[in-house]
Amino acid sequence: MLSREDNELLCRVEGDAPMGRMLRHHWVPACMSEELPEPGGKPKRLRLFGENLVAFRADDGRVGLMDELCPHRRASLALGRNENCTLRCLYHGWAVDLEGNIAEMPSEPPGSAFRTKVKHVAYPTVESGGFVWAYMGDKATMPGFQPPPWADKPDNSIAIAKIHEAANWVQSVEGSIDSAHSSTLHSSSIRSDATVTGSTDRGGTERLLLVRPSVDKAPRIQVQHTQYGFRYAAIRTPINNADTTDYVRVTVYIAPFTTLIPPHDTWRSGQVFVPVDDHNTMFYFVAWSDRITLDTERWRRDNHARPGIDLDQDFRKLRNRENDYLQNRLLMKLGDFTGIEGIPNQDMAMQETMGSIVDRTRENLGASDVAIVRFRQMMLTGVKAFLEGAPALGTDEPRLPQTAIRSFEGIIDKTASWRDFAVGAEERAGFRDLASVVRRAG
Repeated sequence: MLSREDNELLCRVEGDAPMGRMLRHHWVPACMSEELPEPGGKPKRLRLFGENLVAFRADDGRVGLMDELCPHRRASLALGRNENCTLRCLYHGWAVDLEGNIAEMPSEPPGSAFRTKVKHVAYPTVESGGFVWAYMGDKATMPGFQPPPWADKPDNSIAIAKIHEAANWVQSVEGSIDSAHSSTLHSSSIRSDATVTGSTDRGGTERLLLVRPSVDKAPRIQVQHTQYGFRYAAIRTPINNADTTDYVRVTVYIAPFTTLIPPHDTWRSGQVFVPVDDHNTMFYFVAWSDRITLDTERWRRDNHARPGIDLDQDFRKLRNRENDYLQNRLLMKLGDFTGIEGIPNQDMAMQETMGSIVDRTRENLGASDVAIVRFRQMMLTGVKAFLEGAPALGTDEPRLPQTAIRSFEGIIDKTASWRDFAVGAEERAGFRDLASVVRRAG
């Protein structure tokens, strides 16, 4: 349970909201690179932290990101001409370059110095791992860009699904770090009684079937804080050798936007949650592998995230709260637990029906919610320290490269510590407990 004041502090990201100000001091996934396919092509409207923006791929291949409205008379630059590494407004021809400089003002007298006195809002961008990343914070404290975990090898095969969620970003993150729900909500997609991972036909509907060696629905949750966020273990009783072993899934939270899901045997996956505004989030589900070639279309099909089929042109779900996510009650009678197709849709059905910002003063948290409680403590401690002049949570140096961070899944001996698995020397050196985080924040 949170106080109403802490809930507001945790969730609000628009304007001068403290959390939004802190989050802007991280490199933010603005969109997928594929959304800007060609130099000189159509600009794309985006919305981040409540700001309406426009992105475009310039003639030289670089990506610009700026306030959507022209600094002259505030017409939309999304309708502008993408030419000569500028966006040119259709209204009076003002041309704005990638840095926000006014390159031309055709409507002003020849020789006028007016254009040197006007600066448009524009943000630095970097492309990596299939995304366009933007930095929207104070440039004086801009951290160096770190490639994401899925860009650890240049030949990685990467598949990305993108879905709009009509809920606050905190609800999205908390859903991702809540391991206990997967044994119930996703029980028709994550099974213990199958022998292989693949697709299965249930009631005439093909779906992705994942396998776990446990039927335990009440995992023990343990959290380990790190310089970049935290790792947490969901420890379950395995089906076999329960007296001597544990089934452990270690999820990683990289503050503030990213979680790394315990890996599949041939690919890894992560989730990214980008605040659109106080009430909406853009969700990205990323899979990557250096062992197999991933099929992006199949990844999106398995997650029911195909634009034009499952989603509209703005990545909004056709299965949504207004139509009860097209829940199939007949399918439920045939054995499907939720009647809702796709793991992301199942998650969003729960998160969106809480309301766009859940009232956390009315919760009743239990033992399975330890990671969620720690997340809230960490973020609230971090933002309060930020307001007192500390660096944004997760940006203080030295920073562990994200490409060195790993999640873990496996059967381990009861005498072993899950903290020692999938951890290199670089990461181990960054571990610290919550008490040290609190002490550091003063």
